[in-house]
Amino acid sequence: MAAPSTPRGFGGSDAEGEPPKATSKPGSAKQAPQKQPLQPSKPTSHQQAPRPRSAIPDHVANRMVRRIALLSGGPTLLAMGVFVLSYLLVSQGTMRIEPIVTITVSGVFFVLGLFGLSYAVLSASWEHAPGSLLGLEQFGKNLQRVRTSLGTMKGRS
Repeated sequence: MAAPSTPRGFGGSDAEGEPPKATSKPGSAKQAPQKQPLQPSKPTSHQQAPRPRSAIPDHVANRMVRRIALLSGGPTLLAMGVFVLSYLLVSQGTMRIEPIVTITVSGVFFVLGLFGLSYAVLSASWEHAPGSLLGLEQFGKNLQRVRTSLGTMKGRS
């Protein structure tokens, strides 16, 4: 039987590299107490902190991240690019652009990024098999799940 790789309580560990502790048996000569090395407060390389269990499975989280990067990251980069492009055009005297136009166009892209973030999270498939490219059918299912969950939470209050 293999020894567990996680530390046990406050009394030291069976970590790799440590010799087994000498135990005294009844009737044997009493040994001098051995000093235990101080345990570090942070987990070392062989002592990993337990990973908390997530409510979202890893394969679903990975799909959400890919969709967020595309549907939210793209419009957000475009919004910032509008400021840079506007600055370059105005500073070089190529074009006269009113500040309200720059702010409005970049604001539209920021709002698109916000909607993209929401859509990316709600359109990801929770099944093991990946969903469609746009995720339209998953969006309806996941939106209904959110509504049900919110209704349940209101009922508990």
